Amino acid sequence: MDYRKLLIDSFHAAVAAADPLQIVAAHLPAPPKGRTLVVGAGKAAASMARAVELAWPSAAPLEGIVITRYAHSLPTERIRVIEASHPVPDDEGEKAAADILARVASLGPDDRLVALVSGGGSSLLSLPVDSVPMADLKAVTKALLKSGAPITEMNIVRKHLSRIQGGRLAAACKAPVTTLIISDVTGDDPSAIASGPTCPDASTYSDALSILQRFDVTAPASVLAHLEKGAAGQIDETPKPGDPLFNRVDNVVIATARQSLQAGADVFQSHGITPVILGDTVTGEASEVAKVYAAVVREIRAYQQPFKSPVALISGGECTVTVRGNGRGGRCAEFLTSVAAELDGMPGVYAIAADTDGIDGTEDNAGALLLPDSKQRAEALGLSAHKMLASNDGYSYFSALGDLLVTGPTLTNVNDYRVILVL
Repeated sequence: MDYRKLLIDSFHAAVAAADPLQIVAAHLPAPPKGRTLVVGAGKAAASMARAVELAWPSAAPLEGIVITRYAHSLPTERIRVIEASHPVPDDEGEKAAADILARVASLGPDDRLVALVSGGGSSLLSLPVDSVPMADLKAVTKALLKSGAPITEMNIVRKHLSRIQGGRLAAACKAPVTTLIISDVTGDDPSAIASGPTCPDASTYSDALSILQRFDVTAPASVLAHLEKGAAGQIDETPKPGDPLFNRVDNVVIATARQSLQAGADVFQSHGITPVILGDTVTGEASEVAKVYAAVVREIRAYQQPFKSPVALISGGECTVTVRGNGRGGRCAEFLTSVAAELDGMPGVYAIAADTDGIDGTEDNAGALLLPDSKQRAEALGLSAHKMLASNDGYSYFSALGDLLVTGPTLTNVNDYRVILVL
């Protein structure tokens, strides 16, 4: 059996389970008496918009604007697609977000807002408060990305610097709101996905300040001044749970990491390999999580405990990388490089780690594959997994081996997909 291909096939099955073109139509509301405005942001925004267009009655009015990452567009007819920067916001995203907010504010009670939300929306739908220039929002975003802060905590800071996130988009709308959400966060909390533009926000300005302090993030003066004013009660908080405005808002999570992990598991089951889903909420430092999984693999190989081989250990979630080196590589490459270092060429072990959006961090690969002969081939090239890990250079390690997984943008995003196959 070609186990390398089997791993790749399971990844594609996981991605297909979150394909907007297959899942959006079933969750759309009926056309209203008045206008239907579609807005959205995220890596899946263009494919979600296309799915709406295909399902919407041709005679019913439909208009809109969505923001997606550069190179993530699809052709649309009635909903305009704007490309902007991710993971650091840019001026294109800011202009499009301002346009979205203005259009939403123009809706009346007989209209309908359909919001399409997916991972990546926090940076793409960036509309900072007046007192924080875009340059300063970029600076604090870069600092947060390097700090190792979990995405949910990063988003608490971003919500409190935004005119549109943290429920403020819903607050600006007088029409009923239907929000369709593809989850890329652990726990599938709608308020954390794309910083929850139509969701109540339980976090506070004080929480945002605490996160900057806890992760030793140096923020521009304008950012600190705004957050401190908010914590002092001089600026209105984000809309909170229980606010009556959310009585006309329906937030629906239509795709999750768990669904995709199960789709991947089904592939292994069909080939006589027992799948074990270890969880869809795995977080923490990618290199440290890898050490725990490697320890489980050693137990299986030595004692057939806690699982008997052949077994596929499957997990999802979003790990972090605290950047200390100057190498290339996202969290999936970091995870696999750490597994390689820990297992040290153990025979009969294959692994894959890839982001379901097709982009691992900021590189051009979805992830990578680890094979039983990876160590031998790496040593022949003068490469050491330990040394590459020390410089956060997993991309270069697997690139040299020819084992990067390159898919291009998948136009969806339900977080990372990891499998360690133990034969």
